Amino acid sequence: MTIELLYNLQQNLRFTQNQDEDDKELVMRLAPLYQQDREQTFKEGEQQGLQTGIQTGIQTGIQQGERLVVENLLKFRFGELDNELQGIIEPLLALTPEEFTPLLLQLSRDELIARFH
Repeated sequence: MTIELLYNLQQNLRFTQNQDEDDKELVMRLAPLYQQDREQTFKEGEQQGLQTGIQTGIQTGIQQGERLVVENLLKFRFGELDNELQGIIEPLLALTPEEFTPLLLQLSRDELIARFH
């Protein structure tokens, strides 16, 4: 915020008609400080965006992997995924893999549908 205020001061001094040498020197000194701050802020924003993108990508990959596991287990146990089995995939994915794996391996088709439909 301070840098922004100094930048505003610099802009005001730059457009003042009656600048003395001190004002001119201050304008010259403030310009690089503001530019450095802007570059640092840009770099920080870029880094934060990159981190967010990486985290989002990892999370998406994990979710897709879990979906494939659930779909493959259902197909292996019950054959084709009909509408009823497809309807329980999302509720199953709300559980952790540690929770949904035993259910998929132990419960019958009817028990899974009754529990998650």
